[in-house]
Amino acid sequence: MPRRRRPAPAAARALLGALALVLAATLAAPAGASSRIKDITDFEGVRDNPLVGYGLVVGLNGTGDSLRNSGFTAESLQAMLERLGVSTRDQDLKTKNVAAVMVTATLPPFARQGSRLDVTVSALGDAKSLEGGTLLVTPLYGADGEIYAVSQGQLAIGGFLAAGNAESVTRGVPTSARIASGAIIEREVAFELDQLERVRIALRNPDFTTAERIALAINRRFAAPLARVTDPATVALSVPADFRGRTAALLTDIEQLAIQPDQPARVLIDEQSGIIVMGDDVRISRVAIAQGNLTVRITETPQVSQPNPLAEGDTVVVPRTRVEVEESGANMVILDEGVSLQDLVAGLNALGVQPRDLIGILQAIKAAGALQAEIVVM
Repeated sequence: MPRRRRPAPAAARALLGALALVLAATLAAPAGASSRIKDITDFEGVRDNPLVGYGLVVGLNGTGDSLRNSGFTAESLQAMLERLGVSTRDQDLKTKNVAAVMVTATLPPFARQGSRLDVTVSALGDAKSLEGGTLLVTPLYGADGEIYAVSQGQLAIGGFLAAGNAESVTRGVPTSARIASGAIIEREVAFELDQLERVRIALRNPDFTTAERIALAINRRFAAPLARVTDPATVALSVPADFRGRTAALLTDIEQLAIQPDQPARVLIDEQSGIIVMGDDVRISRVAIAQGNLTVRITETPQVSQPNPLAEGDTVVVPRTRVEVEESGANMVILDEGVSLQDLVAGLNALGVQPRDLIGILQAIKAAGALQAEIVVM
């Protein structure tokens, strides 16, 4: 009878390690995963780059900069005309059809030379409208001072300005415009994705638990310890040998993995608009809440006191004051320890609490040490 061959010790240890890794990832993976990794993270190096430039818009119907108040517009106009062979140094320019503008655009990752970008054009001086204007050739610079694109074209605005001698009507923002595909890329950002041996995944909302879940999901997918958490905002990923030179394929596999992001218990308050947003993990200890409004109303109704016709008295004003005190909503609700967000909202709604009053109640509960959440005032 042939004897069964035993696996080599090293291979057995590797197999057991892989099985343990898969089991640990399975137990740690939360049920009901709902977010893809691509929706909550960014890959290092795969990023946009802002571009900015200064230029001139011509062809405006008398709604451009007044050259007397916008000296930079006059200097730019003179410099442009001199480059074209027209000397205007000793002349008093009075045109109102030119406006100085700032041109902005976003250079997407891996954009290639010759591709086109959308640009936004914003008035820099006292121009009233950019309607009907044309942007002259404007170089767009990156943060390193190099030119990455050149923009030119007809402006399209989303508003208008109509004015007369005594009245004007403005809709939208006529001093801001866009040019669809108005810039041509002249320089590429050097980044060799396929040559990377290590990729860092950056969380948009840093959190230890979420980062660990991402690493476990990746390791479970490839049955190997490729990913590890370096800090709450970063997961370091080693590119396996099978994907060397094919890093894009590896990232495609990873970004489709779904996990359940974790979030801290937090209450966001916007006092200006009265908006309150509470996370699902907000909890409170046992606390009693009473909410009431005290209204004091004072009404003054002065009356005129006039003497009889034969009396020697004077006509005077006699004050009449009426004071009313009203107290309403003096209810109390007891919330047990560890109540959920739904119970908290239901209890406060039972008091008839308005959003403005709810802000004060939440801050009072936090001050009492009963709110187990962070309050962020926007």
